[in-house]
Amino acid sequence: MKIKVCGMRNLENVQSLIALKPDFMGFVFYKKSKRFVTDFPKVDFPKEIKKVGVFVNENIEEVLKIVENYHLDCVQLHGDESPEYCETLRNSHLERSRKIDSESHQITIFKAFSVDEYFNFNITNQFELSCNYFLFDTKGKEYGGNGIKFNWDLLQNYKGKTPFLLSGGISKNDAPQIMSFLSRQESKHCIGIDINSGFETEPALKNISDIKEFKNNLL
Repeated sequence: MKIKVCGMRNLENVQSLIALKPDFMGFVFYKKSKRFVTDFPKVDFPKEIKKVGVFVNENIEEVLKIVENYHLDCVQLHGDESPEYCETLRNSHLERSRKIDSESHQITIFKAFSVDEYFNFNITNQFELSCNYFLFDTKGKEYGGNGIKFNWDLLQNYKGKTPFLLSGGISKNDAPQIMSFLSRQESKHCIGIDINSGFETEPALKNISDIKEFKNNLL
């Protein structure tokens, strides 16, 4: 199971988290978020930890600029972005990277979906070709970080093949429930867990010992 820790910001907190070697570390570039990054932490990130920029209905040019400025590996789209938006972002980044470096690479794209009992999973079909991962989060008042779980049984309705991360209100006490979920058919394409508010002492400040305990319990 891959672990993605989202909503990071504090320099010392980031350094402490690096020691736990999560697979992804997320930074929110949405100004209305309580976890909005104003000063990106100046840290030497190991190559195995992928830096994810989280955006909500942002202008593509601005996304590309932030990706370049902070050498991000991935982009997470947490708003109402269309499949065309995702495809344009992917192609624009590839074109720009070719101009900078002969060893160009595609940006990894996460598309987040807000799930409740009314969510139509067929919508995800449109994003299969333009996104690397999906993230299934809980539909709430905010675009993310609501601290609420959705009914994971709803994932029985996901018939796609794009790998996904499970998100929404997950805390350290949920490891047994996650392990149970991973034994079920609907988890077939689940490759990771996204954690955020359930591990915070305050917005954008994570409890590192809780993350360590949670990570160990998923091994």
